[in-house]
Amino acid sequence: MESVQILLVSISVFVWLVVRWRSSSESKRRVLPPGPSGVPILGNLLQLGPRPHEKMTEMAKVYGPLMALRLGFVTTIVASSPEMAREIMQRNDKAFSNRPVPDSVASQPNPEGTLAWVPGDHRWRNRRRICSTQMFTAQRLDYLQHFRHRKVHQLVEHVRKHSAAGTAVDIGSLAFAATLNLISNTIFSVDIIDPVGFETAQEFKDLVWRIMEDAGKLNLSDYFPALRRFDLQGVRRHVRVSYLRLHQIFDEIIAKRLQSRASSSDSTSSTHGDFLDVLLDQCQQHQDGFTFETIKPLILDLFIAGSDTSGLTTEWAMAELLRKPGVMEKAKEELEQVLGRRRQVEESDIERLPYLQAIVKETLRLHPAAPLLLPYVAENDVQIDGYTIQKGNRVLVNAWCIGRDPKYWDDPLSFSPERFLAAAAGGGCSSTTASATTREYNGRDFEYIPFGAGRRICPGLPLANRMVTLTLASLIHSFHWQLPPGITPQNLDMSEQFGITLKKAVPLYAIPA
Repeated sequence: MESVQILLVSISVFVWLVVRWRSSSESKRRVLPPGPSGVPILGNLLQLGPRPHEKMTEMAKVYGPLMALRLGFVTTIVASSPEMAREIMQRNDKAFSNRPVPDSVASQPNPEGTLAWVPGDHRWRNRRRICSTQMFTAQRLDYLQHFRHRKVHQLVEHVRKHSAAGTAVDIGSLAFAATLNLISNTIFSVDIIDPVGFETAQEFKDLVWRIMEDAGKLNLSDYFPALRRFDLQGVRRHVRVSYLRLHQIFDEIIAKRLQSRASSSDSTSSTHGDFLDVLLDQCQQHQDGFTFETIKPLILDLFIAGSDTSGLTTEWAMAELLRKPGVMEKAKEELEQVLGRRRQVEESDIERLPYLQAIVKETLRLHPAAPLLLPYVAENDVQIDGYTIQKGNRVLVNAWCIGRDPKYWDDPLSFSPERFLAAAAGGGCSSTTASATTREYNGRDFEYIPFGAGRRICPGLPLANRMVTLTLASLIHSFHWQLPPGITPQNLDMSEQFGITLKKAVPLYAIPA
């Protein structure tokens, strides 16, 4: 009898050990989400190619909406569905409030002063609060809208010269120059480039794109930390030139403002009431994290985020409209009905232009300025969908993939602004989509997140919306546009060039009449 008991106990222990072993093995296999196998050392780096957002979309069809990639020594988790995006940016947004800083970004002077890349600590919260309350509130934007109206009027007059000469316009460069001056006047109360001829716009566009391209480039220093100090690809040396040149420009403007404030006995006459004055006040009051050196990376963030993304969105929108003359005609008809033939567009008109707003929304769906948003890094282990995203893992959200997923969008590759008008009426979406009332880019609808979501949603969203819509409306309302000879709507090149932002690979030229 005793031997039988011993046998039963032995069998029980054996079964328990087997169950524990299988459970442990299964747990280890399920720690990370599934993903493609890679090669030794490099992992999946070589599989991503020049357009990683597209390659990751293809991989997600095989490995699911949450997958793991091994990029050198860095484990990167990619979310490719609204559900997974919500888990990361809403339900676990505190755990993913920090960002890994690319080596190209760290190469700028005082990178700890940025807004986009610093950890989500009290310094970041303070900077974001200042931006949100002193620059991007509706009241503040309304107060400064006369600046934007004047800049857009100058843009229209510049295009009018091309119209008279019958010459083509580089839409992207022109939109970039206009938005650059819009932001410059909001921050500095001055034009940072020539507002009449826009001759100096190309230098700034080249400087900004170098920063955006290098930040999105496959840089071995970001995936093999031990190699960072060697800068094997020369990325840091290449991009630092742009940072130093832009900081030099800011230095000159700040020095003039400080001199003006110091030489005037009347404090009201020495201030402009713009965002630079707000930042200088913070510096002089010794507010946490604000110095004359650290405000320059913050200003640079605002310039880059505003000018590059808004200019690109305007260019993509015009390209889609030139491919769809019927959509362009509907937009012109709406503008003429609301404004009349000769009236200049103003920001107060935008709310009465639903079709134009739908065009902007559809452009952001198909061509989100930042296709992978900005990366996150896990502050601690997080359980999502049965998998563990481990502390230190990087996380990407593929907004480009989500905006083109046929599970959530009808005919997703077609440019159809009507889908947003239908949504406003309660239809026009797949049965699996969220209710139409949530279909906005405010970060609440995770099927549509061109500006991100959660605590690190783009703070400049209100200004970007105004700038893009006002610029686009003015270009459509003031001119009849056509493609250059030899280019048709069918053969217009719509290929993309990947950086942190998504650039049109072949610049868009169009002839105004």
